[in-house]
Amino acid sequence: MEKTKNRTHILRGSIVYSESPRNLVTKDRAFLVCENGKCAGVFDTLKEAQDAISGEAGEENVSDFGDRLIVPGLIDLHLHAPQYAYRGLGMDMDLVDWLDNVTFPEEAKYAEITYAARAYDQFVADMRQTATTRMCVFGTIHPESTVLLARKLSEAGFGAYVGKVNMDRNAPASLCEESATASFTATMDYLRKIAFLRAQGKITDRVHPILTPRFIPSCSAELMDNLGELGRQQDLKVQSHLSESKREIEWVSELEPESAFYGDCYAKAGMMGNPIPSVMAHCVWSSPEEIKMIKDGGVFIAHCPQSNTNLASGIAPIRHYLDEELHVGLGTDIAGGFSRSIFRAMADAIQVSKLYFRHVDQTKQPLSLAEVFYMGTMGGGEFFGRVGSFLPEYDFDAVVIDDSGLDSVVGMDLAERIERVVYMPDLCSVSAKYVAGERII
Repeated sequence: MEKTKNRTHILRGSIVYSESPRNLVTKDRAFLVCENGKCAGVFDTLKEAQDAISGEAGEENVSDFGDRLIVPGLIDLHLHAPQYAYRGLGMDMDLVDWLDNVTFPEEAKYAEITYAARAYDQFVADMRQTATTRMCVFGTIHPESTVLLARKLSEAGFGAYVGKVNMDRNAPASLCEESATASFTATMDYLRKIAFLRAQGKITDRVHPILTPRFIPSCSAELMDNLGELGRQQDLKVQSHLSESKREIEWVSELEPESAFYGDCYAKAGMMGNPIPSVMAHCVWSSPEEIKMIKDGGVFIAHCPQSNTNLASGIAPIRHYLDEELHVGLGTDIAGGFSRSIFRAMADAIQVSKLYFRHVDQTKQPLSLAEVFYMGTMGGGEFFGRVGSFLPEYDFDAVVIDDSGLDSVVGMDLAERIERVVYMPDLCSVSAKYVAGERII
């Protein structure tokens, strides 16, 4: 359907959402209220729902989705949009070889804007059909192509942080910016273009730029210092990779011998949380010192279990991170991960946590359904603000899921239904999707 600017709604359906990492709320055939783009509560009766809206709410404001599931929009904390076109390729390689032989040659093509337009059209169209409503997205080093990506995500109604990638060392000539100054200048160009389009009303206030140093091996200390200063001056967030594989960590220690550990490289540039909000993908092999730095800085961890498995990076100790009350969300890490579904990431997170429990540390219990659902909604949503739940005053991001393809003679409650969606998302479909109260599907 066409997008609508109406941002006050009452939805009826089978409602599932998180209140905390271990508390999954289920409400059968209940009423979910949105007023002016914000959640106003979940109610058992229509009268209660109508009373929760300050103005009058007539029948035209009520959408009855029958027995379909209504869940908060899913949050993808880490993906690479230019890699979408070749997802599922090179999965028999490890991380560094995959980057050199598959990723970098493809990303170089985004210097051509017509190629980028074709690829990003496909990416955005396909992501519209998923349950994802907000995402943290890597572009490429090319400002024009990355602006195009941000604009297309905005036009489709998503909430997103979109980053122009920085790389001034250890990359092929086609992707290596000629100097730290050149990389910084290109980033400033990207920021100016986004600001100009926002002033013209061509990019919504739900799509923002984000600093995106690819990872320490591809970014000089000079470049990192410049980006950190820029982040502080312009109040920007940052996304990058951290401690993904042992081979990568060894490489970082060779490149930056003065740093105590991988995360220390980001910290020296002021990009490990406070004062710059940060999301770091993976953290598979983070040391105790690095974990403490993550916690103290309020850094978000984007757990990407499918990618970690495909590239043989290892198993992130997510149970430990949750026990330490770190901020943890989920990422598809397209195209290290081949599935665009955060539901699939939930299932993968449970599976790898069971392997960790059985084969690494039997004091670390596997993740529960409630915990991975939280990570894929409210946990990751905190990076965007009050996002990812149906608690009052949260942004109204909601997805209606038709799970009739999972029909069974076995009677199931709502928690069991959502568990089957997590494990078999390809047999379900999205009936409607709302972002900040605006219906975009």
